[in-house]
Amino acid sequence: MYPYNIMQWLFFFYTYCFVGWCFESAYVSICKRKAINRGFMRGPFLPIYGSGAIVMLIVSAPFRENLLLTYIAGVIGATLLEYITGYCMELLFKVRYWDYSSQRFNYQGYICLSSSIAWGFLTILMTRVIHRPIEQFVLGIPSAILSIVTILLTIGIAADFAVAFRTALDLRDVLMRMEKGKEELLRMQKRLDVILAVIDDSKEEIAEGLEQKKEVLTLRTEEVAKGIEDRFAKLKNVIYEKPNKYLESMRDEVAELRGRFSSHTNSETSNISKDFFKRNLIQGNPTMRSTKYNAILEEIKQEIAEKYNHKKNK
Repeated sequence: MYPYNIMQWLFFFYTYCFVGWCFESAYVSICKRKAINRGFMRGPFLPIYGSGAIVMLIVSAPFRENLLLTYIAGVIGATLLEYITGYCMELLFKVRYWDYSSQRFNYQGYICLSSSIAWGFLTILMTRVIHRPIEQFVLGIPSAILSIVTILLTIGIAADFAVAFRTALDLRDVLMRMEKGKEELLRMQKRLDVILAVIDDSKEEIAEGLEQKKEVLTLRTEEVAKGIEDRFAKLKNVIYEKPNKYLESMRDEVAELRGRFSSHTNSETSNISKDFFKRNLIQGNPTMRSTKYNAILEEIKQEIAEKYNHKKNK
């Protein structure tokens, strides 16, 4: 085992968090052709890389003289860390901050064969090349200075992580509220189709609604709301033409539907685009997706992209 004290281990962790952020931000920025502050936190730190580096050092320590065993230990240790981290983050936040579902030989989208193979080679690179000069540098820092710097970094990073954690929880709650609101709108739309069909003595509205059921689920929330507004307008015209078909029971139900629709707010996406922390969390993770709320998440991404590009083009 490496003969480091707690302050040295922490400093190594922060160093590799920063190195990982530099690499990931540069890579994603090049791929997306725009500057992206990559990661879960807003500061220049990616904990998954820091954690991965520490895991590589620890699991490979007993096999430092054996290249093959170092590689195998790195593959197993880093892959387990990636899987557990990805699984726990999605379980808690309902969002995947990375996703290998499009890669061959992936497992549940959290890990994939190509990534695991890369982790093994990176472990060898880490233990044989990268860590040695960093180790010499850190061990050369006077203990008192290292402790002060590490404590200051710990305070700053802990505060950043706390804000990011709270923001991710808030985003999760927004996704859940928006999904529930969209489902409510779809139920309103379906009921309005039935009322229109009854008043208009036609089954066309119901048939059309059934045919479009799958398509409607892919519509943005604002498009569903627009569809409901169109149905209210059409209902008004039908009632004017056939007032005798508009029964008192329908009148009460339509009034209730109109009241529920009026009280329904559709400003969640706008609020997120104005929220610095939520907006940056989404922009910093352009490949993030949600198994359950992905349609809503894509709406939010599109809203932010449209506003961002609009401001940029001004």
